[in-house]
Amino acid sequence: MKKSLIAFLMISLTLFGYEVSSVEVGFTAFKTAAKSGVSGSFDTVEIAGNRSAENIEEMLTGLSVKIQTKSVNSGNAERDKKLLSDFFYVQFTHVIEAKIISVKPDALEVEITMNSKRVIVPMLYKAEENRVIAKGYIDLGDFDMLPSLKGINKACYDLHAGKTWQDVEVGFLLQFQ
Repeated sequence: MKKSLIAFLMISLTLFGYEVSSVEVGFTAFKTAAKSGVSGSFDTVEIAGNRSAENIEEMLTGLSVKIQTKSVNSGNAERDKKLLSDFFYVQFTHVIEAKIISVKPDALEVEITMNSKRVIVPMLYKAEENRVIAKGYIDLGDFDMLPSLKGINKACYDLHAGKTWQDVEVGFLLQFQ
């Protein structure tokens, strides 16, 4: 019995050499004419898809997340309140979804759905140790989020020196075993 269990575990490890253990989704928005970055993440991110695989490409392909915008975390409670009321909730954006639809050696295509708009976003990624780090850029205009951009620019006009940019860096850190 003991030998059977050990053999099963060894076969399982061979078949599924990679298993997602966690994912963090982050962003950097930009303000002022100098394009100063303001970074944050989301505390509530649900993972779905192929969480176990033989290789990294297989593990990533089809992996998806559902992000609750109310869990935005910029490290500043006042800023988070403004991000919710003056950006996300201006257009009733409570959920952002993303799904990896294509994996190449150093690049991903990620379908992001926000404000009922789906956009394919190219992202560069690298796998090192037991993690994958990916980064790309979105244009809020592609998601028809310019009213939200106008809302946050108005709410933070002085802090942003009158300028809030419509391009946002997005990315994720995925831990696997």
